[in-house]
Amino acid sequence: MLKDNGIKKVKLFDADPSNLNALAGSGIEVMITVANDQLASMGNYDVANKWVEQNVTGYLKAGVNITYVAVGNEPFLKDYKDRFTNITLPALQNVQNALNDAGIGDSIKATVPLNADIYESPSYNPVPSAGRFRSDISDLMSQVVKFLDKNNAPFTVNIYPFLSLFYGKGQFPMDFAFFDGVSAPLVDNGLEYTNVFEANLDTLISALKAEGVGNMTIIVGEVGWPTDGDPNANILLAQRFYNGFLQRLGKNIGSPLRPGYLEVYLFALLDEDAKSTLPGDFEPHWGIFRYDGQPKFPMDLSGQGANKSLVAAKNVTYQPKQWCMLNPNASAKDLSKLEDNVKYACSMADCTPLGYGHSCAGLDANASASFAFNMYYQVQNQNPLSCNFEGLAKVTTQNISQPNCNFTIQIAPSFSSSPPPAHAPMPHSSPPPAAAPAGATGHSSPAPPAASMGHYSPPPAVAVVLMLLALVLL
Repeated sequence: MLKDNGIKKVKLFDADPSNLNALAGSGIEVMITVANDQLASMGNYDVANKWVEQNVTGYLKAGVNITYVAVGNEPFLKDYKDRFTNITLPALQNVQNALNDAGIGDSIKATVPLNADIYESPSYNPVPSAGRFRSDISDLMSQVVKFLDKNNAPFTVNIYPFLSLFYGKGQFPMDFAFFDGVSAPLVDNGLEYTNVFEANLDTLISALKAEGVGNMTIIVGEVGWPTDGDPNANILLAQRFYNGFLQRLGKNIGSPLRPGYLEVYLFALLDEDAKSTLPGDFEPHWGIFRYDGQPKFPMDLSGQGANKSLVAAKNVTYQPKQWCMLNPNASAKDLSKLEDNVKYACSMADCTPLGYGHSCAGLDANASASFAFNMYYQVQNQNPLSCNFEGLAKVTTQNISQPNCNFTIQIAPSFSSSPPPAHAPMPHSSPPPAAAPAGATGHSSPAPPAASMGHYSPPPAVAVVLMLLALVLL
């Protein structure tokens, strides 16, 4: 699917051997990641050097075209409360120095993908030109950007207009999240801003200028729009966002402070049904493809604005055409257990489409229960024991999907991805732990292991990277 869509670069959120081996010999450029929980150990140069030897040099010899090493993922996010503040810079320095010592530092650079909450403008002057790094990390950021600049490495930042709208709670002007114009642009020293993406980017550029490195290369490490899990997360708004955004990239508009080419990573390629929903119910739904590699809406990655479809994944094998539903013959006594069983199912599977304003919000109580039961049943690879729910559920071969709500059938599992057999769930079982929440101005990605990102082959003026979170699929 990556090649069919002309994707030429991928980013992995770790250095998973199965992903790297799959990419060997493909010619696809790869960014690999030192995960946040590895940052402390990377403070030891010998450990960092060994990591580079195993995960970079070793795979280069195997034909993997590694170009970047991401050191951590949004480690200075406010919600992490300084957990990684003091260990990220030593890790960055040791990884880049290890790359240099291996003789590959000129072609492979270490960078730190950072959340947009690391910089801000003061409340009394909320314009891009007043942008500075957050006061609690300003000294640290000065050291980070100067080290990156010294090594000709890019600054990587994640910017999410959707989250500006989400956290604005009705106070953020909706049109400012898109690219089709606003009635009252933000004016800053004669420069007009008609969208929050470019205003955010130029706030960063101003912060870099204040540190004397205003010309360093910037990569936008994540940007996207989810398609479910919030009233503003839907197909129509996602298509509106991407259409406008990609066309601006195609025209090399850049931003008022930095016109021209901009490399941007789109988050995400595929939906992730196992992603934490602590930041919001939209978290599993960032993909431009469904969980099964089917495109959600037309998208022209060339930036020309054509009404064309992405190329779907081929040879996808699904589980049998059967669903788990609420048993219409369940007794009144059994129905007294319905609420607890639905809660159990939703603690183990993705029920976010059922929320207020979400894609399946219109279901009645019985259909909502069936949706929850089916999601659990599919996650358990249609194990017969997983469609019982204390006698409340039964398997059906009739498609019980509703006009605006798809009751999915999961893709067939590989041997390694099959979950253990699931017995009839007990209603008071505890849900699995969730990852850390996102910050208010950016998108936290305490992502599950083995996530990746791809990049389509651009026309001369465009380069866009697509994030692929593939191994979440069951």
